[in-house]
Amino acid sequence: MGEQASLAHKGEGHRQRLRDKFLAHGIEAFTDSEVIELLLTFGTPRSDCKEAARAALARFQSLPAVLDAAPQELQEIKGIGPKNIFALQFIQGVARRYLKQRITGKHYLRSAREVADYLIHSMRGLQHEVLSVIFLDSSHAVIASEVVAEGTVNVNTIYPRELIKTALRHNASALVLAHNHPSGSLTPSEQDKNLTRNIYLLGSFLQINLLDHLIVGAGDTVFSFAEQGLMSTIRSQCATMLGSLG
Repeated sequence: MGEQASLAHKGEGHRQRLRDKFLAHGIEAFTDSEVIELLLTFGTPRSDCKEAARAALARFQSLPAVLDAAPQELQEIKGIGPKNIFALQFIQGVARRYLKQRITGKHYLRSAREVADYLIHSMRGLQHEVLSVIFLDSSHAVIASEVVAEGTVNVNTIYPRELIKTALRHNASALVLAHNHPSGSLTPSEQDKNLTRNIYLLGSFLQINLLDHLIVGAGDTVFSFAEQGLMSTIRSQCATMLGSLG
């Protein structure tokens, strides 16, 4: 057996041991480096990806950061090429679809943690703001989730009428807004509050209730307007405004 064949056989034995460990003990038995290594081998199954996985983890410091890294940054690491990057991005896409489909049809208030998990995963690592909307039916079951705007999210760049038109297309009775703060801060800005107030006010004319506005920050952190009492304040403000019109 030649040297290359011997190395290939040794590498395949190592990968098989990783697969066997997963089947026997699950993902909890893996280090982050081993997870990355096995994902990289999906792209290049005959290559030894151990050192490339260690280098990626050393550079980006965590498993989520490696998965969120831009392709051009990953390609700077020796041993990581387009096929490996495809494998990393594909598993990200699968996870995002899984989390999104897992919340569909579930009662929002009883599944708020699962909704937060989906939003955190879908917005984590983004360098720009996005605004997503969770559309709910009359029993507050999740109908769908859509990204409705990208870029700077504020009252000047979001068109409430278009958002409400999308809600009507889904036959939604309630909404949950969610956007990210790439800076990591969870503090809502005045523009965040104004946007929430405008959407709530417009929705109230069409009997579409805005239940909450979530801000996704760094890591697994989420700020809830409802939990922090801001939705109650906005409801009171809008009721006063509507009362004055009557």
